[in-house]
Amino acid sequence: MGDDGSMDKLKGKAKEMLGKVTGDERKEAEGKTDQAKGGVKDAMDSAKDRMEGVKDSLKRDDS
Repeated sequence: MGDDGSMDKLKGKAKEMLGKVTGDERKEAEGKTDQAKGGVKDAMDSAKDRMEGVKDSLKRDDS
């Protein structure tokens, strides 16, 4: 698999919480962006895995 989005989500959550605690709206927004980026990475990995499964299934059907 490629990059793991979980790390981005965790880092983003920490940034968001730090931003909320310190009143730093920019840091809070960066955290939310990092979390969204992690979600996109996870979705892309999931789609890639599903496509690999379809490809493998089609190969087996051709045999």
